[in-house]
Amino acid sequence: MSRTIRTFEATITNQRQVRDDLDQLGWAASKLWNVSRYYAQEQWDETGEIPDDGKLKAELKSHERYTDLHSQSSQRVLEELAEAFNGWYGKRRNGDDRARPPGYRKNGDSHPRSTVSFKAAGFKHDAQFTRVRLSKGRNLKEHRSDFILCEYQTRPDVDLTEWDIQQVRAVYKRDEWRLQFVCRTTIDPEPPGNGVAGVDLGICNFAAVSFGGESVLYPGGALKEDEYYFTKKKAKCDDSSSREAIRLDRKRTGRRTHFLHALSKAIVEECVERGVGTLVVGDLGGIRDDDENGEARNWGDHGNLDLHGWAFDRFTTLLDYKAESEGIDVESVSERNTSKSCSSCGRTDDNQRVERGLYVCEKCDTVANADVNGAENIRQKVLPSLATDGGDRDNGWLAQPAVHLFDRSEGRFAPREQVVNREP
Repeated sequence: MSRTIRTFEATITNQRQVRDDLDQLGWAASKLWNVSRYYAQEQWDETGEIPDDGKLKAELKSHERYTDLHSQSSQRVLEELAEAFNGWYGKRRNGDDRARPPGYRKNGDSHPRSTVSFKAAGFKHDAQFTRVRLSKGRNLKEHRSDFILCEYQTRPDVDLTEWDIQQVRAVYKRDEWRLQFVCRTTIDPEPPGNGVAGVDLGICNFAAVSFGGESVLYPGGALKEDEYYFTKKKAKCDDSSSREAIRLDRKRTGRRTHFLHALSKAIVEECVERGVGTLVVGDLGGIRDDDENGEARNWGDHGNLDLHGWAFDRFTTLLDYKAESEGIDVESVSERNTSKSCSSCGRTDDNQRVERGLYVCEKCDTVANADVNGAENIRQKVLPSLATDGGDRDNGWLAQPAVHLFDRSEGRFAPREQVVNREP
């Protein structure tokens, strides 16, 4: 048995009705942060030590700003300040002279809207009507209401009734308030089987998956089309911080996030169907590194634009927790030489990748889709004995992978023939 914690973000559907109240709480959280930051500075100057969250709470619990928020919400602000100081101190202790202590929260002459956290006593969730009641602080309560009733909408695949909600956060993002539900559950799923699959991440094909005997490509065309479209639309805006530019950014982010959720879900479903218990993912940590001359690596005009909006870190995070919920173990391995080596015989040669999408081995005559070959090499990182048979195994599947496309009308991945033949 193991506990898992997830954070699900939701849009607030009655934004107009609750915005003013949430603004008040957000500004109050910033003011409390600044009050506690000032107190911490005083203690630092007098004693040479920074007070921990316990001392901050004991000193400030009677302060007027403390009672602007629900007591647990105020406590969380002070905990966040203490955590920020600890993080700064840890960096300085490790030799980072550029690290700076947490500052005051100000936006010119005004306070920004800070995130407000509500623990168990500060919120009440109504799953039937998809709404949550958030408690105000004593100073902000009115004679008509001492709470804010937020109606919300999550992604279609999220069912909060399956989770134990530990905390609700009101977060101001891109000119609107959103809710984050921090949830916990206990899981102990049996793995679907003992199979192993390898995942190669790329630009044209966002993911290639090898199951050993079968393979599937997931092109990233829909994601790239969105990036090009929204980049051009935003370039026409006179001001990058204008309402229209913010709207475009919000829409692009939402579509990208949905694409990544749909892709990670599709891959996990394929693994469950095939009895895969271990999913091996190539580590792309070096793809943004500088080249041998110390300059930013150039992947060409299209490649650079793709990488600029490419969220493979986000994708692997989504893949990891979706796999965990099905009992599938996710391992990350180096991609070194996986694009140069033959997955059938193991020969490594820089010249064997004759075209972008084609890999031909001169030793064993294997012809493979280059991305599938890479995915199979990644799979074999945990099954090295497979690459010793000199190509005796049937390897036609390496050259003829199935292709699953993102179906915009359905918001999910499906076999190419189903997407192409679907009525518009």
